[in-house]
Amino acid sequence: MLQVKDQIGSFYYYPSLGFHKAAGGFGGIRILSRPRIPVPFPDPAGDYTVLIGDWYKSNHTVLQAHLDGGKKLPFPDGVLINGRGPGGASFNVEQGKTYRLRISNVGLQNSLNFRIQNHRLTLVEVEGTHTLQTTYSSIDLHLGQSCSVLFTADQPAQDYYIVASTRFTNPVLTTTATLRYSNSAGPVSGPPPGGPTIQIDWSLNQARSIRTNLTASGPRPNPQGSYHYGLINTTRTIRLANSAGQVNGKQRYAVNSVSFVLPDTPLKLADYFKIGGVFRPGSISDNPYGGGIYLDTSVLNADYRAFVEIVFENTENIIQSWHLNGYSFFVVGMDGGQWTAASRNGYNLRDAVARCTTQVYPKSWTAIYVALDNVGIWNLRSEYWARQYLGQQLYLRVYTDSTSLRDEYPIPKNALLCGRAAGRSTRPL
Repeated sequence: MLQVKDQIGSFYYYPSLGFHKAAGGFGGIRILSRPRIPVPFPDPAGDYTVLIGDWYKSNHTVLQAHLDGGKKLPFPDGVLINGRGPGGASFNVEQGKTYRLRISNVGLQNSLNFRIQNHRLTLVEVEGTHTLQTTYSSIDLHLGQSCSVLFTADQPAQDYYIVASTRFTNPVLTTTATLRYSNSAGPVSGPPPGGPTIQIDWSLNQARSIRTNLTASGPRPNPQGSYHYGLINTTRTIRLANSAGQVNGKQRYAVNSVSFVLPDTPLKLADYFKIGGVFRPGSISDNPYGGGIYLDTSVLNADYRAFVEIVFENTENIIQSWHLNGYSFFVVGMDGGQWTAASRNGYNLRDAVARCTTQVYPKSWTAIYVALDNVGIWNLRSEYWARQYLGQQLYLRVYTDSTSLRDEYPIPKNALLCGRAAGRSTRPL
């Protein structure tokens, strides 16, 4: 069962364990606002899901074996739009009408830039938050991110290129789809429009311009700005630094020097049944200490209802993308260089966007605020899928000693019990 009563917006689903994502199995999710709750723009004439992502000719089993052998993931072979290569996908529009595109970067390795030839894109929603309606010529989407844009078919009636291309790569991989006017006088013309390639400042400035529309409703009638996150005192700061290195001659990735290894029993089952020896709460530090990479099942303990600051620190020269299961968080700041306490002076404490996936630029940091209002053990991971697979992830254990059903639903009666939890009973009712 999936309950979506307190969420709206554009997301996508995919298998999040192991290397399954490379085999596909993903698709868009659109959660509509309930009737009578106002949406801050008129109903569009059409609503399209656009899944963009890098792609490998090699089978997912070959890629997985490559990683299991201790090697890095190779450079992708191309980029797809809705599973199709150059010119393969098309979207039909009528002249003068406005359309919504829900775009998700479902790839394994690369940030992508999205654009439509001769058309402007107005950002209206990011992962469940209605945004200030800023218009862009193109939009960067980092790994795992989703957004909604509006565009109007206001150009001369013909076909136009839709383009997705890799960011921060050399070479740049590009693919196209077709925007087809119903009264089109001819096919696409000219070369596909170019976009930003390796420019970091361009992307950082765009990211900072994405703000919450404070007067718009979210899933409920009250305005999104009625939750004043900037007035809440944080109770804890967690600094998480990613790193890459070798362990026993094989490529691994880590957070605060811990490279995650899967336990023999699902963490939530081990916690519920109080099975010892599966994980140690607090097995990863709140701060990077700069030591060598080592293997462990990293679980970070946190108190239910705490309001915490998490700083992602990226000293590497490639971009990172982080996703937190079970939560949306406020992206209050991002900048180049080393984060310090003084960096808080530049935080956006008024209208930062709330989302579930954020980028961290090379040699940079990103800071988020998150209200830990969801009991459970939640995966915090790199969306760069080889890095996730080889250890750049951890679990956040949001804990309360309350057994109230108000705080957490009971274990399902038909829960699959495996590992050291096999043979136990769930609950009588």
